[in-house]
Amino acid sequence: MTDTRSDLLQQRTRNGLVRLRTLVILRWLAVVGQSATILIASFVLGLQIELGLCFLAIAASVISNLVAGFIYPPNKRLPEREVMLTLLFDVSQLAFLLYLTGGLNNPFALLILAPVTVSAMTLRLRSTLFLGVLAVILITILAFWYAPLRSNTGDILQMPPLFTFGFWVAIMIGIVFLAIYAGRVTTETYSMSQALLATQMALSREQKLTDLGGVVAATAHELGTPLATIKLTSAELLEELDDRPDLKEDAALIRDQADRCRDILQSMGRAGKDDLHLRSAPLGALLEEAAEPHLDRGKQIHFSFAPLSEDQTAMPNIMRQPEIIHGLRNLIQNAVDFCKSTVWIDVNWSKDRISIRVIDDGEGYPQDILGRIGDPFVRRRRFDSDTAERPEYEGMGLGLFIAKTLLERSGADISFANGSDPFLTDQERSDRGGAIAEVTWPAARILAPDKQRSAGLGENRQIQI
Repeated sequence: MTDTRSDLLQQRTRNGLVRLRTLVILRWLAVVGQSATILIASFVLGLQIELGLCFLAIAASVISNLVAGFIYPPNKRLPEREVMLTLLFDVSQLAFLLYLTGGLNNPFALLILAPVTVSAMTLRLRSTLFLGVLAVILITILAFWYAPLRSNTGDILQMPPLFTFGFWVAIMIGIVFLAIYAGRVTTETYSMSQALLATQMALSREQKLTDLGGVVAATAHELGTPLATIKLTSAELLEELDDRPDLKEDAALIRDQADRCRDILQSMGRAGKDDLHLRSAPLGALLEEAAEPHLDRGKQIHFSFAPLSEDQTAMPNIMRQPEIIHGLRNLIQNAVDFCKSTVWIDVNWSKDRISIRVIDDGEGYPQDILGRIGDPFVRRRRFDSDTAERPEYEGMGLGLFIAKTLLERSGADISFANGSDPFLTDQERSDRGGAIAEVTWPAARILAPDKQRSAGLGENRQIQI
């Protein structure tokens, strides 16, 4: 039996492992450190430094941080290209500051190792090589061209050429060594996490197969006596209906079908049927399956299905991936938990994309955590009413974290928002004024292959565990 989850293990890229918030915090630390160093060097040590140009370079980092903070949510995970561009900016900004402050005569030139190390831990080899080569070129240029450091008496502060060359060699070795070391350690950690994931999948599959074997054995045991009775009775009818060929033919058919049932039960005990119907389903059926545990919880759940274009009226068949079902179920559960009375599930599709929106009429997401939704965090309950509303939960944000993680692994983009201003009164709020969770897939990522849309049972084959 083919498990679609195994495809996830073959994706060896490490895109989206770095949160924007992490890079922003690191850059703020760099801004503080650079500003403090320049001020101390200028006003305490009395060095002659181009303060205007230095603070212009630092201001560029500040502006980029502010722009990133306003445009993107803090928990956005950057794809590889954007991480590389961010690190490329950091390397260039640091090289410009070093040019203004003595080049390799500045001991802080060692910090050029930091962006390359981050790249080795998060990006693929091609991106790390590009960033490393750029760092080598910039450091080499700084060894020959730079604005010299001058004391308050006008003396130039610089190291002897031999020490400068040694410092250049040390930085080159550091770039190569740290990049290889960090990349190797990260790869091993990544491989271990993938191995643990594969182990969990194998254990889960084994448990399912064990349960299936028990069901098949119980079915064979329970059906054994009726099938034997049917076969015995049909054999006796065959002997007594020699003068009635039409009825004798029916009795022979009953006996043959009883034998076929016995063979099917024996086959199911030995190998697994590749039931292609269970590997894909219409989008509406899959969504109703995800919502089924929450249909009888006293809240109304309304489904709406509509194509985005007139030439795509037929509802698409999509893969029944457990990640999709479980992720959507968590989103629906969260909406049912916090709604007042109604949850709306709007489903739209076109040739290129499939979109699902889960909307409720509750209070919406708290403004203080709206930017952190999708991260696992613990929120202590402040009032007993919180426990009364959701007695089965301890206030952890793991539900949405799991949903977001699983759905993103299936290729989806997820966004969270509120349907209205949380400061409006109940009379001013619209019916759909609560929380909104929107999931969008490129259609090619989850559409079932054409051969599975009309196929039934595949051939019996040994299950691969």
